[in-house]
Amino acid sequence: MAKWVVGSAWPYVNTVPHLGNLVGSILSADVFARFLRLMGEDVVFVSGSDEHGTPIEIEARKRGLEPKELTDRVHEYVKKMFEKWLISFDNYTRTHNPVHIEFVRDTFMKIYKNGYIFTQDMIMPYCPKDKMFLPDRFIVGTCPYCGAPDARGDQCERCGKLLDPPDLVNPKCALCGSRPLWKKTTHWFFDLPKAAEGLVEWLEKSDLPSNVKRFTLNWIKEGLTPRAVTRDNKWGIPAPFPGAENKTIYVWFEAVLGYLSAVKEIDVKKGTNLFEKFWRDTSSRPVYFIGKDNIPFHSIILPALLRATGEEYPLPYNISATEYLMFEGKKFSKRRRIGIWIDEALELVPNPDYWRFVLIRMRPEERDTNFTWREFYRIVNSELNDDIGNFAHRVLTFIERRMGGEAKGKIDEGVRKKIKELHEKYVRAMYETKEREASNYLLEMARLGNKFLNEKEPWKLLKEGKVDEVNDVMYTCLYILRELALHMAPFTPIAAEKLWKMIGEEGSVHEHGKLLSSGAEPPSKIGKPEPLFQKLPKDFLEKVDELLNEVRKKVEAQRPI
Repeated sequence: MAKWVVGSAWPYVNTVPHLGNLVGSILSADVFARFLRLMGEDVVFVSGSDEHGTPIEIEARKRGLEPKELTDRVHEYVKKMFEKWLISFDNYTRTHNPVHIEFVRDTFMKIYKNGYIFTQDMIMPYCPKDKMFLPDRFIVGTCPYCGAPDARGDQCERCGKLLDPPDLVNPKCALCGSRPLWKKTTHWFFDLPKAAEGLVEWLEKSDLPSNVKRFTLNWIKEGLTPRAVTRDNKWGIPAPFPGAENKTIYVWFEAVLGYLSAVKEIDVKKGTNLFEKFWRDTSSRPVYFIGKDNIPFHSIILPALLRATGEEYPLPYNISATEYLMFEGKKFSKRRRIGIWIDEALELVPNPDYWRFVLIRMRPEERDTNFTWREFYRIVNSELNDDIGNFAHRVLTFIERRMGGEAKGKIDEGVRKKIKELHEKYVRAMYETKEREASNYLLEMARLGNKFLNEKEPWKLLKEGKVDEVNDVMYTCLYILRELALHMAPFTPIAAEKLWKMIGEEGSVHEHGKLLSSGAEPPSKIGKPEPLFQKLPKDFLEKVDELLNEVRKKVEAQRPI
C-alpha cells in the first residue's frame, strides 16, 4: 500500500469553473482518488480556491467590495457546486486562510535564508489612466516567440512560453487598452536556475507522462531564468522578506504550495498528523491533475521551490496534464457565452453521474477533444442507459419476476476469465491516470454481459425446464453486475451504490479497498430492481439550446460573480 497525495489545480475564483476546467483537474482528480481508495491505498485529496491577485482586486473594486468579501462569496458558491458534483475532497480550502498564509511565508523565508532569493530593480508597466502597476496578467501584447497577438505578460497560451511583461511586442493595458509607461520598482526574485540544478536528471529518470517530460525538458534546455516572486498589488500574501513590506507573493508561486498547506490545515483542524505522513516521506506519491498550460509550474517551479527549502519533500510522482476540451468546436468563453459552466450543467441535467461519465468519456488525454450535445446525448442514452442500465434491468427483473428474486449457480469460466482480463486492463489504465481508456474496459464488461445474456436466452431455457442452466446463466450475470458496480464507482458513484444494493450486497460499494474484492461471487438473493438511468427525451437535441438559455438566465441571477 502506497501513500498518495492527489491534488487538482486550484481554480481561480474570478469566475465559476466551466466543464473544461472541471475535467482537466477537479473531476479527473476525484475519479483517481476514488479509485485509489477502492484499491485500499492511503490517499489524501486536496485543492482549494485560488483567490489572491489583481483580477480579484479589480473585480471587487468594480462591485464596491473588499476583495475578501467577494472571494468569501465565490469560494462558498464554488465549494457547494463541487459538493453537488460529488467531488470527494479531504480538504477543499482557500489561499486566504491562516494556515496557508503562514506556511507560504515560512517556506519563502527558508528559501530566502538558503540564498535562493535576491532583489533586482525592474522596469515595470504602469498604466497612467488606471494609476497602477500592471501585474503580468494585466498587460497583453504579441508573443515574441510564436507571434500570438493576445499573449499575457506572464505566459503565452498558444505556445506555453513563460514571459515577463517587457518581452511582449506592442504591449497594452488589458483594462483600458492604453499603452503603459515603464517605471522602476524593486522586486524579490527566486533563483530558479540555481534551485533547479539536478532536475533534468530527476526528470529523465522519472515515470512522468511523455508529454509532460518532453515539454519540461525542452523548456529547461532553452534556458531557465530567475522569476520574480513579488508583486506590487495589495491583495495577496504579504512578502516576508526584509524590506518587502509593500509587496505580496505572486499568486502562481503561493498557489502551488497549497498542496502542502491544505494537508497541514487538516492536521490543524482535526488534530491528525497527515502532513508528516504524506509530505515528510519521500516515498509518498504526489499526483497533480492540471491543464497542459500549467505544466511548468508543477514540473519545474514547485519541485525547485521544495528543493530550495533544504528539506526533504517527495517530488511529483505523476503530472496528469490534459489537452483542451472545446465546446462545439470553439474555445470556452464566458464573455462570448460559448460553453457550459458547472452550475448551468446541473440545472440543465440534474444527475451528476451523467455529467461525470460523459466528461470522462470525452477527457482530452492525448489531444484536444470536442464537447458536442450530440455526443452527450449518445453517451447518456446509448452507453449509460443501453449498455449498462438496460443490462442491469433485464437481469434483475428476470430474476425477480421469473426466479423468485434469487439465482444461485456456477459462474461461466469464459466470462470469469474475460472479466479478470478487463479488470487488469482497467486497473493499469487507472494507475496511469488514463481514465478515458479505463472507461472503455468498463463498457466492455457491460457489453460482454449483454452478449452473454442474448446468446444464452435464459427465457427459452426456463420454458424448456432447464432450471439449473438458468441459474448458471443468471448467477453469471449477477457476477458481471457486481463487477460493473465496483468499476463504475469512481465515475458514477450514485448509480454504482444503487446497483450494489440491488444485487443484494451489504455495506457500501465505496468502502476502502472494495475493488480488491473484484472476482468474488455475488449474493444469490437480490434487492428490488429499479432503473439505474433514464434516457434523455427524444427532442433533447432540438430543445437543448433553448433550455440552456433559460437555465443561464436563472443561474446568472444567483451567481456571486
